[in-house]
Amino acid sequence: MGARKRIIAEKRKEEKKKISFAILRDCPSSPRKMRLVADQIRGVEVDKALDILKYSPKVAARDIEKLLLSAVSNWQVKNENQRMEDADLYVKEIFVDSARALKRIKPAAQGRAYRIRKRSNHVTLVVDSKFEKEVVNENA
Repeated sequence: MGARKRIIAEKRKEEKKKISFAILRDCPSSPRKMRLVADQIRGVEVDKALDILKYSPKVAARDIEKLLLSAVSNWQVKNENQRMEDADLYVKEIFVDSARALKRIKPAAQGRAYRIRKRSNHVTLVVDSKFEKEVVNENA
């Protein structure tokens, strides 16, 4: 690995340390169903997002609710000197990627077999504070 690539990789690591996020891997539901729930909370404040997820009838909402609580917990660990109420946290970004699909066979008429794809997904959720940038600008 060249020196230039190493420097870029180190910068990415430093940026990743500042970001509070949580990742859910291999969730056994289709990405399409999970994206419907993820789109509802993108850009929304954390308290409001938790309310939306709590009262959503979709099964995927339970998984995303747990993930959001995990991301908030990760934010608290990284920002011990700040209170969560003062920080005004919001869901900065959330995206759903497809994971591997388990392939199963279903018997069909006349000796045939149909293939069933049981899909799964990965969800990444990033939480950020709205007022963090303003505090940085005042100190500069």
